[in-house]
Amino acid sequence: MRGDAAGAPQPPGSESGGAAPGTPRMALALGGGSARGLAHIVILEALDELGLRPAFIAGTSMGAICGALYATGLTGAEIRAGFIDEFTSRGALLRRFAGKLTAGFSSLWSVRSPSVIDNVTLFEMMLPDILHCDFAALKIPFVAVAADFYAIEQVILDSGPLIPALAASCALPAWSRPVVLDGRVLIDGGYVNPVPFDAVMGRADLTIAVDVTGDTQRPGAKFPKVPPPLEAMTGAAQLLFHSVTREKLRSIRPAIMIRPAVGGFGAFDYFRIDDILAAAAPAKDELKRKVAQCLERGS
Repeated sequence: MRGDAAGAPQPPGSESGGAAPGTPRMALALGGGSARGLAHIVILEALDELGLRPAFIAGTSMGAICGALYATGLTGAEIRAGFIDEFTSRGALLRRFAGKLTAGFSSLWSVRSPSVIDNVTLFEMMLPDILHCDFAALKIPFVAVAADFYAIEQVILDSGPLIPALAASCALPAWSRPVVLDGRVLIDGGYVNPVPFDAVMGRADLTIAVDVTGDTQRPGAKFPKVPPPLEAMTGAAQLLFHSVTREKLRSIRPAIMIRPAVGGFGAFDYFRIDDILAAAAPAKDELKRKVAQCLERGS
């Protein structure tokens, strides 16, 4: 685990993986966005169809989960199938969860903080077995981004067990307990770096970043719906993530930025996975087109 910066930029060729001779080495940054982050699946499928394998991956929050899955060697199609199996049926998910709940219930939930869950326990129960490993076991170098609550800085997580790092990167306040790692109290990385392209730009020739923080949604009704408290809280976090990304882009930009059109979905719309993937589908062709343009320019 490292602190504010991602470390000194590595020269192209310093990590395993990458592209065929003559093809630019590509780094991938997947942003946070809760359920909107399911749109990352479409991007991963596009990379597979292009025959591009990232040399390095960074992820924040839901982007960290998708990025870690891809770093294990799973294809985009396999990741899609796994998430669809997980989120197609609420009843099936609850039954699988209930079967694992007895042993971990006391650490998952506390009567003193009934609205807050322990992400490490939840992820140990719910994430696939392939993620129950160390960073060193991944086939593609990967880092997860979290925020140090007290130091008020970014933390790059790049070693040790993967599950606690993913739990920290996804620890949304008031929903998940902060995760303590190496003496640091960590919360969702979106508060410091929602789309962590700057964590990978020095590690490859071409950086692809995917922003799922949403786009402007203007209600058409004369009296727009006022969001309930939980939706307002998570929506406010997405507003902050979007603003941080917008300001960062004023000073530094990746070669390719993709924004799937998923701003109309809520933070917990995981069971609308089919709709999210359908809304994100045009981003696949957009990515292919932009990659082709970069290759033509010799980027």
